[in-house]
Parts: sequence; C-alpha cells; structure tokens
Amino acid sequence: MPKAHGVIEGAGSVVEQPIVSTLEKNYMPYAMSVIMSRAIPEIDGFKPSHRKLLYTMYKMGLLTGTRTKSANIVGQTMRLNPHGDAAIYDTMVRLSRGYEALLHPYVDSKGNFGKFYSRDMAWAASRYTEAKLDSICSELFCDIDKNTVDFVDNYDSTMKEPTLLPATFPSVLVNANTGIAVGMASNICSFNLREVCETAAACIQHPEHDILSTLQAPDFPGGGQILYDRRQMEQIYKTGRGGIRVRSRYTYDASANCIDITQIPPSTTVEVIVEKVIDLVKQGRVKEVSDIRDETGLAGLKVTIDLKRGTDPDKLMAKLFRLTTLEDTFSCNFNILVNGVPRVMGVGEILNEWTKFRISCVRRRTEFDLQKKMDKLHLLKGLEAILLDIDKAVAIIRKTDEEAEVVPNLMIGFGIDEVQADYVAEIKLRHLNREYILKRTEEITQLQSEIAELNAVLDDPKKIKRIIINELKRVAQQYGQPRKSILLYQDTLADAEEELDEVPDYAVNLFFTKEGYFKKITPQSLRMSSDQKLKEGDKVIQHIESTNAAELLFFTDKCQVYKTKAADFEDTKASVLGEYVPAKLQMNEGENTVWMVVTADYSGYMLFCFENGKAAKVELSSYQTKMNRHKLMNAYSDKSPLVGILYLPQDCDVLLTASSGRKLLMNTSLVTVKSTRSTLGLQVMTLRKNGRLLSAKIFEDGDVEKPERYRKSIPAAGAFPTVREMEGEQLKLPE
Repeated sequence: MPKAHGVIEGAGSVVEQPIVSTLEKNYMPYAMSVIMSRAIPEIDGFKPSHRKLLYTMYKMGLLTGTRTKSANIVGQTMRLNPHGDAAIYDTMVRLSRGYEALLHPYVDSKGNFGKFYSRDMAWAASRYTEAKLDSICSELFCDIDKNTVDFVDNYDSTMKEPTLLPATFPSVLVNANTGIAVGMASNICSFNLREVCETAAACIQHPEHDILSTLQAPDFPGGGQILYDRRQMEQIYKTGRGGIRVRSRYTYDASANCIDITQIPPSTTVEVIVEKVIDLVKQGRVKEVSDIRDETGLAGLKVTIDLKRGTDPDKLMAKLFRLTTLEDTFSCNFNILVNGVPRVMGVGEILNEWTKFRISCVRRRTEFDLQKKMDKLHLLKGLEAILLDIDKAVAIIRKTDEEAEVVPNLMIGFGIDEVQADYVAEIKLRHLNREYILKRTEEITQLQSEIAELNAVLDDPKKIKRIIINELKRVAQQYGQPRKSILLYQDTLADAEEELDEVPDYAVNLFFTKEGYFKKITPQSLRMSSDQKLKEGDKVIQHIESTNAAELLFFTDKCQVYKTKAADFEDTKASVLGEYVPAKLQMNEGENTVWMVVTADYSGYMLFCFENGKAAKVELSSYQTKMNRHKLMNAYSDKSPLVGILYLPQDCDVLLTASSGRKLLMNTSLVTVKSTRSTLGLQVMTLRKNGRLLSAKIFEDGDVEKPERYRKSIPAAGAFPTVREMEGEQLKLPE
C-alpha cells in the first residue's frame, strides 16, 4: 500500500539500544569536556575560566593601568568565555585580593568582594566593584607575545587565546585550586611562594633533592596551625593524596574572660563553627560556653567565645578541636592536566612537569628572539652592501623609470635579495649620509654576538635551566612573603587529650533497651531503687557495669556506628525512661540502634552474623579513629540482613540457630579476622534452599544438653535438638 501523505517512516516504533553504547555516545563527550575544559587545572596552575579572564584583563591593559569597573571586565571576557556573566564574575571574585582565598591574589580589587571564610557574606554586584591585575601577573604573562605558548581560536574564531600561560614560577603549587569533574576531582593546597621557588630551583640543579628540606608543609592563606606529621607529609609529597590536619589559632582575653579565634582551617567557615558550638551547648556536651558570636569586621576574621567563670580556655579549646571544625582536615588530591591527560602526581612530579613546560617556554622565547635578530642582521647586511657606493644606489634609483623596477634594479646592482633591497629602497633621503649608515652597520657586530649567545643557549640545556633558576630566584626575592601557617609538631602536642577534659571516672551501670533508650546509673542509686521504668512493650537488652570514662559505640540498622562517651550522658535513676539514643546522637530519620558496645581501649572483636549464614569477625580497633569522628559509615556489610551483633572481649563459643531448627556451636577462633569493616565474612552455617539464620548468641552452660552434638567444623548445617531438649516446650523463635 502507498504511504499516507505526511507519515514519517518508523514513527512510534521502539528501538532497543545497548545501554553501554548509549552512555558512551551521550555521556562520555560531556564527561571529557568537563575534565578537559572546565574542572581540572593544567600545569600552569589555571583552569580555562581563570586563563580566559586573566588574559582578557591583560589585553585590556589592566596590568599597568588603573582599575576599571568589574562589569566592564566581565563583558570583555565574554568574548572568550560564553558561559554567562555570573560565572565569570564569580571566577574573578575568587581570584581577588578582597576575597582572601589565595596566598598571592591575581586580581587587585576595590569594593566588597566577600570573604572565603564566610558562607553568608555575599560580594557586591559587578557594577559596584573595580579591579585590575595584580603586579604578580607580570610573571604570568612574561614574554607571552614571543611565541612562548600556543594560541588557539576562541569559540567564534574572532580572536586568539593562549592554551597556557608562561608563568615564570610554579603557580600550580603557590595558589590553591579545587575542581569537581565527572568521575574525578582535584584539590590542590597552596604552598609558600619563596619555598616553592627555592625547591623548584634545587630540584632543577639536583634531581635527587630532598623536597621536605626546603618545602616543609603547605601554607594556607587563612593561616592556622598545621599539625605536622612527617610520615603523612612524605606520603602526600610522593603520591599527591592524603590529609593535612589544620587547627585554628586563638588568643585568650583574661580581662573579658573570652577566647578570640582569628584563624580557621581553609575547609570550614565561620558560620559552620558558630552553629556547631551552639548545637553542642544545647546538647549539653559543652557546658563551659556562655555565648559565642561572629565579630568579623574590617580588622579581619574574629569569633569570640565568652566563657563561664572558672573555665580553663586551653582545655575548652582542646575539646572544641575534637568536636568542631575548629580543627579540620584538608584532603589533598593533586590531579592536574598534563598534555591533555589528567594525572595525580606528587610534589616532585609536579615540579618536574612544570620544569619541562618552562624549558619549552624559554626555548621558544629564545628561538623567537634569535629569529628577530637574524632578520634584523639580514637587513643590515644589505645596508652594509650599499655603504661601498651610496652614489651608485642613488643613481640606480634615479635612472629607473618605473617604481616597480627600483627593488629589482637594486638587487642586480648590489647582489642583495628582495627583502634587503626593499629595506634599502625605503630609507629616507635624510638618512643617505655616511654617518647614519655607519651607525647602522656598527650594530652588525653586536647582533652577531647576541645571535651567537642565543645559539649557545639553544645548544646547551644547562644554560636554559640556569635562566629558569635565575627567574625563580628573582620571583622569590620580589614577591616572597613570610609563612602564614605555623607548624605544630606531634611531640609538642598533648599525648592524651582525655586528661585535658578531666572526666571524672567512677563506677556506673549502663542500661540499653530494645527501643533505643539508654540509662547511666551509679551503683548507689541503683541500690536504692532497681525497678526499671520502661516504655510499654520495651525491655532491657543490655546491662553492663563500666565506668564514666568508657566509650560507647551504638550500631544501627543502617550499617552505621555512632561513637560517644558515657560521660556525655547525665547520671540518672531507674525511675526515669532514660535518653533516647537516636535523638541524642542526631541519627538519620528512620535509623534505629540495635546494639551497644562499651570499651575503654578498643580491644577485642565484633562478630556480625547474617541471614545467609555468613559471619564477619572484625577487630574493634578498626572503629577507633585519630580524629574522634562522631559517625562511621559502612560499620558492617549490607549485602545480607543482619541477625546478630556480638562483642567478643576474647574468642568464645557462639550458638547459631537456623530457621529449620538446626543449631550450630562454633568457637569464634575458627572465624578469620577481616581488616575491612564492611566484609561479608565467611560461611559458617550451611542452609537449605529458602533457609536462613535466625539468631546468634554467646553460648552459656545449659543452652543445650549435649554441646558436643552441635559442635561441627565450619561451614556446617548443625544438628537438630534432641527430643529430650524439646520436651515440654516448643521451639521459640528469637525476638
């Protein structure tokens, strides 16, 4: 049948497409674009958005001129960056001196540019602020017009822009840079300019140079105190990954009984710190604070904490360092684009790649200068040729009838090429005197000497490296600044921060109920009244005798564990319900506690038993963290439903019961200890189809009549209870 008019063939039909090929076709180009052209910095230390902005300002003459309105700069930058004025202005703000996010700002700003350490302090609109390039930018654009880097067309091919900036110092390490791409990210911390230049020069001279001897640690624009760990620093310098602990700096004003915080870690903000302290005060975990306020002003960052009478400021700050982001970790991820390929590199590799890039820039600049001088020498050689007979040159020109024949006749008359003849023909009449020509030809000797020097540089890599080293020394001397971040060495820190808190240590009884309520009761109070008040349907599932200084781990049904201390709970009585743990520890909505572990030294093991018959044995010490984190994710595996959590101070017998009624008695020493918390472990009880493990409990005398009947080599199916064991009672399923 003929097709109906206007009907599209195949319309409405469903075509199956492989999901892998569809993702590659539709998503990969976007991912590559974000990685290559947006989020990851290159070896010159800039992302494309930074480079486009700074180059536009350079072409506007803002390196030496006066400031201009930021809106004007934003508008001009849109010729290179079509992503919108808001994105361009945000980029300029982050590069500005007023924002204070960089050790060496690239934009000299005037007006309100906000602050990097404030989440809520907004910067003024671009029509109100002014900017120009900072003086250090002269090092970024040094000899950019001498073919030191490649240029490409902009997005509409109306102008050229550089692919890299020929920075004379390793700017990639001097100023911080953060970017999130697709499937990867970059987070580069800043280092002191003088130290970076000294280290780069030393690495060029001595490839085996010990970087830590000249570049001890990062230097953050906000200052702070770096808790120096040499082993960790060596790891970061080698691999480009790792964490750096940064602590706030503070002073104590005895007259006002308050603490003034003036420097904070780069990974937090003033508002986050204030909100967290207020929250801790409301929870009763910090009782020494009477007020906290943000007093940041023209003098800079300042957070004031008013103390209650008799409070030791150092002990309070030690507690706040643990509980808030007043001490935080900067996570390093030195991911940089090198020749179009993202690479995570250590500091040594970065400096080596920058040196290669800089050698290329110096070589191209030298070749450019050499070509210019050779071209000039070629012209002067032609001028030298007519020095022998100026009258002859004049006569040739006068006797030539047509203007187009002047250059060919000069070429024939003096044996020079067309370029030289054209240069001679353009000499003004006033310059046809012997003095002028002699002065010009005297330059020949000087040019020949300069050309020989340039050729010597190109022929000797050591001379190129010497030029780079001299430039690094000049930059360090001209722009170097003292360190802002100070170093705190581990041996100067208190070994046990617990002692600073002076937590009273006394005997307590800890109760934990099925519904998630917790009570801490002293023995004296418990002797006066031992009848526990509970919610209807609730019951005590754990009663542990311990001390007030013990640490508590609450495992939840969301594969998480929340860590706290017994001292964080108030002493109470048996006649009250106690504190609801999910609310006290601010657990996620719908998250419930299933087991409590009490420990003083994190010794022993955790045994997790799963519905599929597997068991995972994990050292309790794997839940211990140096940073005293409040919550740990992936506390155990989520691959199969959990049926039992047991804390084992030492190996013991555990009784497992399956849905079929079979029981298995095993010693936990047969279960291999795993290093990963979220491991599913190994099969301990074999189950039939649709069978499942119902319960796991520490074996006690009397649980079964003949224990050896149920003791098998794992994995095993176990054994059914004897008739005598089942007499007079039915099998009870665990609650």
